[in-house]
Amino acid sequence: MRHWRVLSILVLALLVAACATSPTGRQQLHLFPEAQMRSMGIQAYSQIREEEPVLSRSEQVEYVQCVTDALIPQIPDEYRDKEEWEVTVFESDQVNAFALPGGKMGVYTGLLDVAENQAQLATVIGHEMGHVMARHANERMSTEFATVLGLGALQIAAGDDPRRREQLAILGVGAQVGIILPFSRSHESEADAIGLELMARSGFDPEESVKLWENMAEAGGAQPPEFLSTHPSRDTRIEDLRSRMPRALYYYEQAQDAGRIPDCDPAPAAN
Repeated sequence: MRHWRVLSILVLALLVAACATSPTGRQQLHLFPEAQMRSMGIQAYSQIREEEPVLSRSEQVEYVQCVTDALIPQIPDEYRDKEEWEVTVFESDQVNAFALPGGKMGVYTGLLDVAENQAQLATVIGHEMGHVMARHANERMSTEFATVLGLGALQIAAGDDPRRREQLAILGVGAQVGIILPFSRSHESEADAIGLELMARSGFDPEESVKLWENMAEAGGAQPPEFLSTHPSRDTRIEDLRSRMPRALYYYEQAQDAGRIPDCDPAPAAN
């Protein structure tokens, strides 16, 4: 019982000390130092670059870099200056992109077949930047760590009672579905919101974001039920984007008036 009380106090102290706020104003749990997260991100990025075929000096690389370069200046200073933003294009049929702590991002060439223009590509890259800006990796690790600590405290309290241990096993499954997965879905929705504003402020047409996710859904085919998915369903995602569109269009018009008009789309192939 004494160990359980000590562990419970430790868990509570960690939760109180690790409160943070995301760019959208949402309360977060960050248990790990950002310097440690960036170091882990850079290390993972180097490993991925060693294991995956990297595309270099091609029109596709220039295209992805152009879109990235147009987005970076519109990242708020507090997030832009803390990261060493970098993007690598990987030669793969995967329709995917990723972002790691430290601003390290990857785009797979398969995505370029689905993102039909620069604004749709900006939707994805802006979304990935949103994950970094909101420190989602830290929050995800912190949530899982706190969940493990909490279940550990309950296991100590349960002692050798088999019935209580069976209840804890059920609780572990409930934590996975009720805590960890919903956080992942909220991360995706938040990254959508951040990315939509970022692309609009950069001069990319935000209405193309809806078309991009429609294309992604078609490319993905069958998907798991939203209840057990780390991503919102297509309909939920598009509905959320449309609800934010008036504000995004306002930022887009401001960007156009300020002369922020990206010109990244590759020239059409000659006949």
